[in-house]
Amino acid sequence: MTDIILHHYDTSPYSEKVRLGLGLKGLAWASVELPVIMPKPNLTALTGGYRKTPVLQIGADIYCDSQLIMRELERRYPTPSFYPAGHGAADALAWWAEKTTFSPAAGILFAKRPEVLPEGFLEDRAKFSGRNIDPAAMKAAVPNLLDQLRAHFDWLNQMLTDGRSFLQGSAASLADLAAYHPVWFLQHNFGPLAAPLDGFPRLLSWAERVAAIGHGRRSLMTSEQALDVARAATSIASATPDPQDPVGRKPGQTVTVTPDDTGRDPVIGELVASGVHEIVIRRSDSAIGEVCVHFPRAGFVVAPA
Repeated sequence: MTDIILHHYDTSPYSEKVRLGLGLKGLAWASVELPVIMPKPNLTALTGGYRKTPVLQIGADIYCDSQLIMRELERRYPTPSFYPAGHGAADALAWWAEKTTFSPAAGILFAKRPEVLPEGFLEDRAKFSGRNIDPAAMKAAVPNLLDQLRAHFDWLNQMLTDGRSFLQGSAASLADLAAYHPVWFLQHNFGPLAAPLDGFPRLLSWAERVAAIGHGRRSLMTSEQALDVARAATSIASATPDPQDPVGRKPGQTVTVTPDDTGRDPVIGELVASGVHEIVIRRSDSAIGEVCVHFPRAGFVVAPA
């Protein structure tokens, strides 16, 4: 039995980033298949309301957002590293690639292939994003979305002009996994030469190299079994104050943690640990007892409850 449990679904782009991270590190992991749309009662028991995909579970510690998941995998399993060329640039490249290319890629799918979306998907994503989704407006936006992706993909393509295998050199890094998953999403739904990728042969060759990393060693687990794991475990988190916290938060305070973009469902709990890149809260659920839920700082709002 592996310690690593990934709550995800196969068509999730951010999950593909994490699956490749598990493959790069050669790890064994348990796969819990999530519903594509709400409700997700067993996930809610673990996270306290956070609904985005994927979520990583190791015992009674629950890691939300792929940004933090990758950081935790690196901490626990440092070799081979997600940072062969060092930190900083890889994290910044990953943030840029995800924030600028995922939404256009998703918008193109919603507009051009609505028949592949599960029933109720657009309604669910309207609640998730906090705005109405108009099919006609989505279709009208496709030319602009292709323009935006073409510009950003050209930047990636230029990074490969010196013949390097990956974005930062000869070894794959976090930047590659983050930049690849919107490319994977387009190819998965429209084929390997999906527009606007067909204009970037170097990028297509790079995508083949990233895909070849694989997903590590996957085994199946039910969501009920994952709850059993959490119930039987004890969190590794301990009270850790942040002496440079901008507003002086301290362990023991009750706070809410909420994504700042979409899926703005606040999670409430007792602050356990915080730092420049992570916030950890303790919460209890009748189904599993006590767990600690970990969030990244970037992209999340921490407020008094």
